[in-house]
Amino acid sequence: MSQYVLSCCSTADLTREHFESRDIKYVCFHLYLNDVQYTDDLGESISYEDFYAAMASGSSTKTSQVNVDEFVEFFRPFLAAGKDILHVCLSSGLSGVYNAANTARTMLLAEFPQRRIYIVDSLGASSGYGLLMDKLADLRDEGMNINELCCWAEENKLKLHHWFFSTDLTFYVRGGRISKASGWFGTILNICPLLNMDRLGHLIPREKFRGKPKVIKEIVQRMVEHAQGGLEYADKCYISNAACYEDARLVADAVEQRFPKLNGRVEINHVGTTIGSHTGPGTVALFFWGDEREN
Repeated sequence: MSQYVLSCCSTADLTREHFESRDIKYVCFHLYLNDVQYTDDLGESISYEDFYAAMASGSSTKTSQVNVDEFVEFFRPFLAAGKDILHVCLSSGLSGVYNAANTARTMLLAEFPQRRIYIVDSLGASSGYGLLMDKLADLRDEGMNINELCCWAEENKLKLHHWFFSTDLTFYVRGGRISKASGWFGTILNICPLLNMDRLGHLIPREKFRGKPKVIKEIVQRMVEHAQGGLEYADKCYISNAACYEDARLVADAVEQRFPKLNGRVEINHVGTTIGSHTGPGTVALFFWGDEREN
């Protein structure tokens, strides 16, 4: 067993079973649905189906990050047991959780001066962040020590590509990311925006496509252009979906057809309640290892 703990936030959007099977610990964000508080605990407090149905029916959503006290409570038992910690956070381009984790680190190192705590900003989100965690678990299991693993994460995290599209503009309008007029015309014209994560961990609109088939074709083409090894890509590929599994399956089928050397089948997960509160239902996200991200 490793002499250090590998951990992340629930916003890495893998299943509890996946985290447990890889021995990755996680700490949970929080969700408010019509002012009722839930824990973003991978669909346990509220199912993904109920969450997205509530959003579609007009329920209000608000999220809150893991705070300093929660990080202290989460980290302390590992340190007390003589374990060092490598914790990877949701992108600082989307949340202040990286700062909260670092504040907790400073407090706990005063209490446990003999221990080491490393905090890494993933510059990623959802199952792309999860794909990074899965790779770190592989390297840990192969014998990489905590210093080496932290350095590897910092040197390679920008090679993890995040591409998103949405077939429902309602929540982009509600969140102020596009105007009401643009949202109305986009809905009438069946416009699907394609976005990705830049070097600073921000979600950036890139292009707009008319119709779902075109945006699905384009998101797979972006993988062709950027994946390590091109069509010879031989690593894992994850997809997240927000109440649109059929669309995610179409993307997965297209990826598996274009990339015959994938490491296993494409894994389809849910967009969790924290990320989903901002994207809404109808979002599909594709994650893979590629060239270094650009702005």
